[in-house]
Amino acid sequence: MTLYRRHQAEVEIKKDQIRQQIRVLEHGRRRFSTTPTQRHGHVTPPKPGEELHVTFIDKDGDRHTFEVSKGDNLLDIAQANDLEMEGACGGSCACSTCHVIVEDEEMYDKIPEASDDENDMLDLAFGLTETSRLGCQVEMTPDLDGLVVKLPQMTRNLQASDFEKRS
Repeated sequence: MTLYRRHQAEVEIKKDQIRQQIRVLEHGRRRFSTTPTQRHGHVTPPKPGEELHVTFIDKDGDRHTFEVSKGDNLLDIAQANDLEMEGACGGSCACSTCHVIVEDEEMYDKIPEASDDENDMLDLAFGLTETSRLGCQVEMTPDLDGLVVKLPQMTRNLQASDFEKRS
C-alpha cells in the first residue's frame, strides 16, 4: 500500500470515529471511555453457533446481555460495550477497579480458583462479597455460558505508590 493510500485510510478511520462521537453526543449519552472503542476491550465476535452469553447488572440495576467468544475476559467485554468498568491497570491484576460480583453461587464455583495475586487485589475492593472476582481474571468458557455479574456501586483504586513513605 502506498504511503498516500495508507494516509487516506487513516483519515477515513478518524472521520468515522468523529462521526461516531457526534452521533453519541446527539443522542445525549456520553461514553464512559475517553479512548476510541477500538483501542480497548479486545474482544472478537463469536463464530455462529459458538456464542456464549454474559449479563452485566450495572450500578443502576440495568441488565446488559452480550454474546461473546470463548476466552474473552469480563473486563474486555465490559469496556468493549461501554459499561462503567475502569480496569485502571489494563487487566494485569494490579488493581481492583474491575471488581465484579457473581450473582449465582453455582456459576461462581465453575470459575477457576482465584490466584494469590487476585485475592490480594480483591482484599482492596469496595463491597467485597463471597462471590467477588476481578473481571480481568475471569475468562469466558462454555461452562460459564449464561454468567450474570453485578458491578459494585463504586470502586477503590489503590496503588503501590499510595503506601510509599512520604517526607
